[in-house]
Amino acid sequence: MPAASPTPIRHYLQFKDFSAEEYAYLFARTELIKSRFKRYEKYVPLVDRTLAMIFEKASTRTRVSFEAGMYQMGGSVVHLTTGDSQLGRSEPIEDTARVISRMVDLVMIRTYEQTKIARFAGHSRVPVINGLTNEYHPCQILADIYTYIEHRGSITGKVVAWVGDGNNMANTWLQAAEVLGFTVHLSTPGGYEVDPVVAGISRTDCVKTFADPLEACRGADLVTTDVWTSMGYEAENEVRRKAFADWCVDAEMMAAAKPDALFMHCLPAHRGEEVEAEVIDGPQSVVWDEAENRMHVQKALMEYLLLGRLG
Repeated sequence: MPAASPTPIRHYLQFKDFSAEEYAYLFARTELIKSRFKRYEKYVPLVDRTLAMIFEKASTRTRVSFEAGMYQMGGSVVHLTTGDSQLGRSEPIEDTARVISRMVDLVMIRTYEQTKIARFAGHSRVPVINGLTNEYHPCQILADIYTYIEHRGSITGKVVAWVGDGNNMANTWLQAAEVLGFTVHLSTPGGYEVDPVVAGISRTDCVKTFADPLEACRGADLVTTDVWTSMGYEAENEVRRKAFADWCVDAEMMAAAKPDALFMHCLPAHRGEEVEAEVIDGPQSVVWDEAENRMHVQKALMEYLLLGRLG
């Protein structure tokens, strides 16, 4: 009798890597895993599994959420920074992938160009997760959407207002809108627009663009933003501060949104720049739930990539 063919390796490099049906499963698993965590109920399905975390871009939330999450699931973690690894330095990325993936069960990479993580995944024997690249931030949007569902129910058919830079977060929100069936109201300063090709979207009915950020927020169910200068673009900081001056999410913008609209920010935040303190610290803000949920959705993601569907 011929041997069964091995299950294909699944990677999570962009939001569109999964289907709407798979996200429904992940969100259900997240709810279950989080509820167990809140009840101090031990749940360790990843015993004897090892996660390698490779950081070319530093992080607080990504490291803590993945590391704590893996330990809570019974696994172990190897933490590597640029100085600890050979990722694209004196060894080809492909060779690094071949070696590391023989020693661990799962790899999370936070780096600059998406091409780096794609090359690594192409030569990895284990699943690879995008912890952030210049182009995409799928784990953050996974957490954001779960947070919305937790507070308001399904995001399908809703309106998300993105105010600020056409960056990796904006790109990923557009992918999510296409997969899950909601609309993004996109408002960015001139010269900082989203590139649809980089965003990797094929439909135009999931996005509406606005020159005026206030109009983008009008009628929105969720208003969200990010820092004006992302990591790696620090040299542009002063130019960006001037260009983005009118894109600070304030009380007027939130008032234009629906009365029960939520505010989100992936953090770290600069009060008085991309968001006013009264908004991020106000009653519509769910940024702390959003930050915690990074850990819970990533636990569900790691479980899915390593064990497949359960139950």
